[in-house]
Order: sequence, then structure tokens, then C-alpha cells
Amino acid sequence: MGLREQFRTTKKQEIKDENAGAKPLSSGDKTADKLQVQALATQIAEQQAMLFAQHERKVLVVLQGMDTSGKDGTVSGVFGGVNPQGLRIVSFKAPSQLELQHDYLWRIHQQVPGKGELAIFNRSHYEDVLITRVHEWIDTAECKRRYAQINDFERMLTETGTVVLKFFLHISKDEQRARLQERVDDRTKHWKFELQDLEERKSWDDYQKVYSQAIQATDADHAPWYVIPSNSKTHRNLAIAGVVLETLQAMQLAFPPAKKELIGLKVK
Repeated sequence: MGLREQFRTTKKQEIKDENAGAKPLSSGDKTADKLQVQALATQIAEQQAMLFAQHERKVLVVLQGMDTSGKDGTVSGVFGGVNPQGLRIVSFKAPSQLELQHDYLWRIHQQVPGKGELAIFNRSHYEDVLITRVHEWIDTAECKRRYAQINDFERMLTETGTVVLKFFLHISKDEQRARLQERVDDRTKHWKFELQDLEERKSWDDYQKVYSQAIQATDADHAPWYVIPSNSKTHRNLAIAGVVLETLQAMQLAFPPAKKELIGLKVK
């Protein structure tokens, strides 16, 4: 079984705390696992170099998860070795006044990857069917419409040359508590902490419910969801790096053919 098949969600999968600590890929040796992540990251960088050189296809990686689930850590741990020339990281915050004048996908579409580019969304258009549902800013009917719109949007992306990978970084409530406390105790990490995080934490069960619903409604072969146990940061990176590398290798990327006019040319 490949990693994509192993971590691909199922239509009946529900997000449950007890599954967040699983480590099916771990060797039992944390140092060895970290070295394996580095090796995978190097191979991802090599694949991305060919993607950039070909300048034809595009790759979009969507990272979603509760606060402290490790979206930033994934970016640095899995994609830190990628040449920034062909890498773009987009962090979506609360929409601006200009963005609010348009449909919710308007700002998203502007940030999708161009030819040869690997783009990473740190949060994404899925916020518009997650936090909006938890706080009841949209009703069930509107949420279902948005599911359909998101499916159509992602299908359009794939039909125009974009490979879409969506990852849910799954941590437990206890693990989030520990990570939030670490940010409070370490003054150098206070910049990462917002009191609003504690308010959102009160809605933990609601978030698990709406995540389950959103993932089930928008998982598709053209834009699959992968649920990644993320209580272990090392295992999280190991799993995501493995799925990304498998996907890139399946694209059968290669450097463009040599130019005949350059063969044998002597530079003076």
C-alpha cells in the first residue's frame, strides 16, 4: 500500500482525538525518523526543480488544522529545501475589506500556483466552511452550496494542469493544550499566541464535527484529502513528505530535453 492510499480519507471517516497520536511510519527511533524526513525533503526539492524547469504543470498543497497543529512546522520541515524561486507560501488571514467585496473564492484564485510553481496554502478557502459554520455565520444550505462550489473550483484547477493535495493535520485536544501552554511559558513564542485561540478552543468539538463534514464533502480523486496524525511533529512531517514525494514521482517529471543548437557549443 502506498502512502497516498494509507492516509487518504474515507467517506465515513470522522475526526477523533484518539487517532491523532498514531505513528504508523515511525521506526521507533526519533533521530532516524528525522533523518528520513530530511532525505525525503531533499528528494522533494529535486522533483520540484524539474517541475520548475518544465514550466508546464503546477502543484497546490493545502494545509489545514487546528491552532498549533503544525502548519508552519510542515512548511519548514518538508519544504525547507525547495528552491524558493519555484515555491510560494500563502498564509490566509481574515479577509480584508476589499476581499469582502467579492465572493469568498476571489482572493483564493489569485494565489493558486502558476506554471512550474509549487504553492502552499497555510489555511485556505476551507476556512469559509469551517469557522463560518462553527460560529453560524452561514447556514447549512449555504455551506452545502459552498461545498459544491469548492469541488467545482478544484476540478477546474486540476483540469487546467494543477495537482491538488489537501492535508488535515490532526492533533488531539490534549496535545493542543500542551502546545498552547508552551507558547505561554516561552516568552520568545508569545508572538504566536492570541487570546482568541483560547476562545476558539472552547469550540473544539464543533470544529472536529465541521472538519469531518467538510473533508467528507470535498474529498475527490482529483483533489484528495489526507488525514495526517500530527501529535508527533516528526511523524507528521514524515507522512506528509512521503505523500508529496509519491505524488511528484507519479507525475513523471523530467528536465526539458537538451537543445540541439547548444550541443558541442564552446563558450569563448
